[in-house]
Amino acid sequence: MTNAERKRPGRPPGPSDTRDRILAVARELFARNGIDKTSIRAIAAQADVDPALVHHYFGTKTQLFAAAIHIPIDPMDVIGPLKKVPVEDIGRTLPSLLLPLWDSEAGKGFIATLRSLLAGNDPSLVRSFLQEVIAKEVGSRVDDPPGSGRLRVQFVASQLVGVVMARYILELEPFKSLPVEQIVDTIAPNLQRYLTGELPGLS
Repeated sequence: MTNAERKRPGRPPGPSDTRDRILAVARELFARNGIDKTSIRAIAAQADVDPALVHHYFGTKTQLFAAAIHIPIDPMDVIGPLKKVPVEDIGRTLPSLLLPLWDSEAGKGFIATLRSLLAGNDPSLVRSFLQEVIAKEVGSRVDDPPGSGRLRVQFVASQLVGVVMARYILELEPFKSLPVEQIVDTIAPNLQRYLTGELPGLS
């Protein structure tokens, strides 16, 4: 047991026990309170470990969230680069980043998580991520007229979830076997319209 762990009665937990306990607490608090209102310190307190141990195992809060919902990479590795992309290019850049990831071996964890959600498990973790992380990072850049950014991001999410459903879960042919570039070329204009174009009811 490391010095960062607090002493607990009974059998001393090993690294695997401690890591699993942190993940279980993180899932519970993220689902209950959302990402923004859940701190590493709160997770550590409920898991009865030092906050330094949470950082040791998982790194940042978004990395811990990714581990909690079985996303194989840090979401900020995808969202972060979008900050440098001109707004008028996000509609193409986003699927260009995501589709190769989903096609890879690492993407299988994401697909498995989505399958679990579709089977009826609590979707609040992914909803929290969409509303509190993606809407904040991307929606703030396309918030025109003011207050529309979150809805614009949700329209984009609806399109991308549809791609995941058709390509990876239902495995519809020939869509399943289309080259990434063809899918990107087809959906990018629509994604860009959702992000920066005129949408009915927004004025």
